[in-house]
Parts: sequence; C-alpha cells; structure tokens
Amino acid sequence: MLMSLACIVLGVGLFIVTQATTRGFEEFFIKTILGTDGAIRIQDEIQATIRSMAASNSGSGFQIAQKEGRKYVEGIQEPRLLIEALHHFPNVSGAAEVLRGNLTLQSSFNSASAQVFGITLEEYLKVSDLASQIVHGSLENFRNEPEGALVGQVLAEHLQLAVGDSFILKTNDQNCRYRVAAIYETGVSEVDRIRVYLHLSATRSLLQQATGASYIQVNVFNKDRTPEDALQMERTLNHNVTPWQEREKTWLETFRALSLSTAITVSVFTLIAGLAMFNTLAMIVMEKTKEIAILRSMGYTRHDISFIFIWQAVIVLAIGAILGWMLGAGVTYGVSKIPLPLTGIFKTDTFVVSWSIWHYVEATVTAVIMVMVASLIPAYRAARLEPGDVIRGTAQ
Repeated sequence: MLMSLACIVLGVGLFIVTQATTRGFEEFFIKTILGTDGAIRIQDEIQATIRSMAASNSGSGFQIAQKEGRKYVEGIQEPRLLIEALHHFPNVSGAAEVLRGNLTLQSSFNSASAQVFGITLEEYLKVSDLASQIVHGSLENFRNEPEGALVGQVLAEHLQLAVGDSFILKTNDQNCRYRVAAIYETGVSEVDRIRVYLHLSATRSLLQQATGASYIQVNVFNKDRTPEDALQMERTLNHNVTPWQEREKTWLETFRALSLSTAITVSVFTLIAGLAMFNTLAMIVMEKTKEIAILRSMGYTRHDISFIFIWQAVIVLAIGAILGWMLGAGVTYGVSKIPLPLTGIFKTDTFVVSWSIWHYVEATVTAVIMVMVASLIPAYRAARLEPGDVIRGTAQ
C-alpha cells in the first residue's frame, strides 16, 4: 500500500509539473508571436480566374467538372479601406498597415541584409508589444524623429550600433541615412537580426511606393477565435487572411507533441501504482478468504464485498492525489524561480510555468483510471468467493 501511495504521489505531482512547464513555454511562445506578428495577417488580394471545364461522355449523357481558379495579387492596394472594414468585426481590437522591403543596411563598421517595416506607430502599438520590447532608447525618440529607426538587438550588435548612431539603408536607386532612435528585443532571433522599423512616410519615400501596403497586421480580443474570424474576413474582404494558428502550425505541433510525450513518460509512475495496488489487493484476498466467507455467511452480498476492497483503493488514491497536488504545486513554484536565460523563439530569464486547474484534473483522472482498473480484478475475485467453497477448501 505504501509503495502504491508513493507512486500515486509521484505520478500526480510530476504530471502536474511537466504539464505546467510545457504548457507555460507554449503560452509564452504564443504571447511572443502575437506581440510580434499579430493574431491575423491580411495580404495579397484574391482574384478569381477563368474556370477550367472538363467534359466526359459516360454512357447516356455528359458529365462536366468545374474547377474554380484563384490568383493572388501581391500587396494591398487600399489598406485604409480594409482597416475601416476590419473595425466592424467584433473580435478585432486593432489593425495596422505595414509596408515591407528588403535592402542593405550599412554602418560605420559592417553591413548586413535587412528588412524595412514601415509603420504608423500609434496604430502598430495596438497590434503588437513593441512598447514593452524596447531595451535601449525610447519610443518617444522614434515618435519625434522623422528619420528615426528602431533596430533589433541582434542586428545592432552585429553592426555595432547604439542609440543615436546613424546608418545607411541602400536600395537599387538611392542611399538614405537614418538614426537609431531605439533598440528593441523580441527574443525571436529571426526578427531581432533582420527587422528595422521606420515611419511609414519615410519607408514610402525609401521604397518609392506612394500607395498600398505589404500586409495588414490585426490584433483580436479572443485569440482562440481567429480561425473562424480569418475565414469570414477572407470571404468578406477578398484578401488572403492567415491566422496565427496556421502561421505557427509547426511550432504548435512541436509543443503539443512534447506535452504528450512528457505526460506518457511520467504516467509510468501511476501505472506502477496501479500494478502495486493490484498486487496488494490480490494478496489481501488470498489471505482473507476466511474473513470474506464469514462476511458472506452474515448476509453481505457480492456487491458489499467488492465495495470493501474498492474503498481501500479509493482511500489510498484520494490521499495520494491530495499529496500529489501539494507536491506538484510546490515543485512548480520552485521550478518557476530557477534562472534560465533563453532566447531564440522567445526571451525569458526563468522557467515559464502555467498555473491551470486542468493540469490537476488531468493528473487525477489518469491516476483514477489506472488505479481503479487495477483494483477491480481483485475486488471481483473477492466477491465471487462462496462460504461453502472456503469450508471445503475449493475456493479460487
């Protein structure tokens, strides 16, 4: 019983800890990508093309199959009209147009390929976490300086740029000088090493594009509704709309696979608890056959006998679950304080954990299933014992 109790405690506790950490990192990753690239991205106008038709003769008549074509026109021609329409969607909390271009950034020490993102600052702050991502300088400098730029931390280190330094952006037709107003860090290395934010007007002048936008970044109130919203937006606005779940599908599947893998691994402790419970109850049934026969002769039914043994498992399971909850909560809190400097797909200085009641529910349900299933067989065997068989020594 003690071994079974210990395994239940470990199984429930470690299940909670592993799910809290894996889910915590997943939620932090989602928060990072939503704060960087928004919940929904609208780009490329959809144009219907001529339908292709194929006819075939099948016996008495003709069958005609139609295949509707679709063509994507790069960019958005009327971004302001789309933004105005987006505000009629109840789940939309903000929308901002972005003009993007590839070019070369040259400092006094080095040069590198970069992507310019032209933004209207006040709009973009509503669809991103840019305000909280500034690590050097301030957005106020950027807001007040028409030729100011926001440079990623990785790119700034590579080019040895600091706040106030100037650099040159090179296109095929011209070279323009800008000044670093602030340096930001999202923690996503692919973003921090390549993106340079400029004012939208400065980007239009640099890229010689007076109208239009590359895409519209959208933020929402409820991030879980974005697939339905994206489908409705695509049908209404006639543009390609991508929700964050589709955009980050690979990483989300990776986190889910990791969560499932750790859950299966730590469930081994619960499985051992079930086997220990089975062995313990089976031994009790073998040792207590006479006592069971006496109870049956006193009028106890088979259901009553089964109930006695199942209740032993329930009591051990309840104590183990409660102690497992305490162990899981304590270890989760301790893990959340462990230093873990990490950058790459997000930036954090400690372990990220998620506090959710469902982790405790899932751990308990797993333990209940394994332990109770293992307990039913000995309980059923005890219920089948007959007083006469015990007296004759033929009980099995």
